Amino acid sequence: MHPTRARLPLLLLTVPLLSLLLAGCWDQQEVEDRALILGMAIDRAVDPGSLESKDRVNHLEPNPIPADKMIRVTASIAVPGRIPLGPGEGGGGSGQGTTKPVWVVTVFGHTVNDALNNLQQQIADPKFLIHLRVIVVSEEVAYDTLEHVNDYFRRDSEVRRRTWLLISKGEAARFLNVAPPLERVPTLYVLAMLDKSVELGKFPRDYIGTFWSTQSKQGQEGYLPYVDIRQKENILIGGMALFRNNKMVGTSEPLEIGAFMSVKQMNPGGYSPLVNVPGIGPVMSSTTLRKSRIDLEMKNGSPRFKVMIYLEQDLEEKYFEDTVIDEKAISKIEEATGKEVNKIINNFIRKTQRMKSDIFGFGEYIRAKEHGYWTARIGSKEKWEDEYADLPIEVQCTVRINRTGMQYR
Repeated sequence: MHPTRARLPLLLLTVPLLSLLLAGCWDQQEVEDRALILGMAIDRAVDPGSLESKDRVNHLEPNPIPADKMIRVTASIAVPGRIPLGPGEGGGGSGQGTTKPVWVVTVFGHTVNDALNNLQQQIADPKFLIHLRVIVVSEEVAYDTLEHVNDYFRRDSEVRRRTWLLISKGEAARFLNVAPPLERVPTLYVLAMLDKSVELGKFPRDYIGTFWSTQSKQGQEGYLPYVDIRQKENILIGGMALFRNNKMVGTSEPLEIGAFMSVKQMNPGGYSPLVNVPGIGPVMSSTTLRKSRIDLEMKNGSPRFKVMIYLEQDLEEKYFEDTVIDEKAISKIEEATGKEVNKIINNFIRKTQRMKSDIFGFGEYIRAKEHGYWTARIGSKEKWEDEYADLPIEVQCTVRINRTGMQYR
């Protein structure tokens, strides 16, 4: 065989391998050349009639879209080189003058995409949503509908499913302008607060992807964090925003978050109910462990639920110092706390039934275990909302005090 022909297979194999080394990053784009959006706030436009002509990029006049539903989108864009990268660079408020780590831009539009296209006309670099971690929507928009908000962010492949979607009491843009003393970047402060709330058992791990997944179920509704600002720099989780068919229908109290997490067996425990125990006085005990079991029973052809909850708690405080905490006193505390928690959970379930918002997912239990009944009698999410309003649900709560501190006798 000719030597050249013998080396031909080797040459054919070598050329593709060398091409891998010569390819390079032909489509590279530097991070500094992108507008990294860290947080976003969506509000209803205050005076849409006077604002309509200012941000008209995606349509011409006459515009058939009504202006009364226009939204205001506020974006927090990271300034390259000014975001704190380590513990030594954080803190000290939001900064002043040219030292601000973020650039807050406000635009208007008929939809989220319309507003973001208007935003792109005002910034030099292409917008980039891969680092978007917090989206705050005002309750005014949420009570109307979140359908258009969810539609845009679900279609955008850059948006992480671990992004937090919040509902704000009042104006949402305020959360991108707060000046907390613990963090220079307001968006990162909101993100840290939510992540720490999950670790401390103050709120479920309910990212935007979880909310979308829950909303797509026929037998369950979604919920989101309901937040507020106190004293211009303190962010408060004021409860849960409850939804029905992508529309906000009401809110819960902060303590009712713990009631929801008890039914859903979400740990760790993080709430401390204040209970007035007969013969002992006011007592506070913190929940450390939650366990629950949900039983479905068909009685006379209709579903009934029984929810059994077990809570382990630590005694944290008693009001009267001279009260002796012994085994008898602990039994009284367990009984009184169990009754109070049982009352809180029952009242919260009744509240969700009045709102026709099954955030617990009782409908999914029926779909899974009594599929024939679901197909014949319910069959749709809208019908389940009406059925859930009159669903019999019994709650039994048991509390056990494990630790009493150094005052036990």
